[in-house]
Amino acid sequence: MDLRTFLRTEFLNNTMENYFWFAGILLFGYLFKTFVSKLVSEIMFRLLKKYSQDVTKFDFKRLLIQPLEFLTFLFFLYIAFDRLNFPKFDLPAKEVYYWKGIFLRVYRAFLIISLTWVALRLVDFVGLIFMKRAEKTLSKMDDQLVPFFKDFGKVIVVIIGFLFIISFVFDQKVSKIVAGLGIGGLALAFAAKESLENLLASFTIFLDQPFTVGDLVQVGEITGVVEKIGFRSTRIRTLEKSYVTVPNKNMIDKPLDNLTLRTFRRAKFDIHLTYNTTSEQIKNIVTEIQQYILDHPRTNDEGRVRFMNLGPSSKDIMLQYFVDTMDWDEYIDTKQEINFKIVEIVEKHGARFAFPTTTLHVAKDEKPDLGLENKDTE
Repeated sequence: MDLRTFLRTEFLNNTMENYFWFAGILLFGYLFKTFVSKLVSEIMFRLLKKYSQDVTKFDFKRLLIQPLEFLTFLFFLYIAFDRLNFPKFDLPAKEVYYWKGIFLRVYRAFLIISLTWVALRLVDFVGLIFMKRAEKTLSKMDDQLVPFFKDFGKVIVVIIGFLFIISFVFDQKVSKIVAGLGIGGLALAFAAKESLENLLASFTIFLDQPFTVGDLVQVGEITGVVEKIGFRSTRIRTLEKSYVTVPNKNMIDKPLDNLTLRTFRRAKFDIHLTYNTTSEQIKNIVTEIQQYILDHPRTNDEGRVRFMNLGPSSKDIMLQYFVDTMDWDEYIDTKQEINFKIVEIVEKHGARFAFPTTTLHVAKDEKPDLGLENKDTE
């Protein structure tokens, strides 16, 4: 048997030549899908280059290579199957058309999914462009708007892709589905009650702006820095460096303390002196500490030092002042500096710090009176 005769040999209504074409196209598509996807991404990047000055070509290709590879392989897969004839297996023409229709619907579904994937990556690319620009501005508002609208755009793309699948894969009219949603809208609203509440809460956050990205907040028992305000939730980096996701509904329903908006950080504590400290010593200590707090460059004029209490084992001086900083490191450094000065002032005036003590008085034992009287004996 020569090669020409072998290539004309039929199997399942297809010649061997058709099978070789099928395998060759698939092999070519598999080997060159990466090259083709890189070429397509290169062309797309050149078209968008003037809008993406802050984003590199590497970032663009990193986002689009995989979805474009999948889309390219689907294209070659369609060409490869087009070279084959569907086997009949002595089935009626209606049955053959039915199975062809199933395979065509599956192919359409994968094609729409791949196009949706590409669209999602393009949304990521646009979001990356605006995020780079937002980093150059002083306002924090754009830093939180970009991720929000990026997520919102992704939701729109997924919904459009879903409607395309319904229309082109299941041959259903989208208008009927939209009309049906009006009937089942109430049930859908109850099923997605929490999601809708979080969505509305996210709009409330953007409009009311109780906090922005980068703010130090305390909501409930969680304290940390806001890193992202998303479509459904807010991400907070806690002081323990853990990453907490809080639903947006909780961010507006619970009392929220925006610690970043504080004008000063308060420090308040008591100085405990021993009871043998004289009134003159206490007056001098209070006066000198008060003057030092008022003169310190990192505190305001609301600092107060007062002899407040006679404790069980000490004479207590209340000390309260406000440090003009929001930075934690600056705050603790300033507090340490003031504490050293307080110790120096107390020692300077010959006073001593007290600590909790208990004095135990033990009574001396006395001879018990047994009620016996000495009697004279004859």
